[in-house]
Amino acid sequence: MKVLKSAITLVIIMMTFGVFAQNEKDQKVIDAAEKAKMHAEKMNIGIDQYFKNASGYVIFPNVGEGAFIVGGASGNGAVYENGTLIGMANLKKLDVGLQAGGQTFTEIIFFETEEALKHFKEGKYEFSAEAKAIALEKGVAANANYKNGVVVFVLPKKGLMADVSVGGQRLAYVPMNQ
Repeated sequence: MKVLKSAITLVIIMMTFGVFAQNEKDQKVIDAAEKAKMHAEKMNIGIDQYFKNASGYVIFPNVGEGAFIVGGASGNGAVYENGTLIGMANLKKLDVGLQAGGQTFTEIIFFETEEALKHFKEGKYEFSAEAKAIALEKGVAANANYKNGVVVFVLPKKGLMADVSVGGQRLAYVPMNQ
């Protein structure tokens, strides 16, 4: 009986630590997302209107990408609905083509309507190879348009990458209450 109690206690401690560790990781992503949002708004590029008017958005503050013929990228982000944090997301990308190098960037995805945000929250969300991200530069955001209720902005951080490839991004959403 003592062994069973000890095993149960150990499992509870491990589960508690796992939740704590996950919450700590999520909090780091949330803090970085908030900093990325403030940085993007300070750039005076017109992105503040997207933050104000979108039904929701996802901020991936640190996406890492690397490639040599076959490439991949991944990142974790924070999901907001009407400006309120509602969950976390992760991004995975795999592509093949003429590419080499590595880079890090911030990616912000805006959902124009409640329907577009709902579609994202319902499960795995994928961008096709035709989806184009808009590099955040002065004046660019003000002239960007939604396509199928979604617009994607990228703010390069570090690195250099030559890329002529075909691939897509897969996004997953995890509500805060899980």
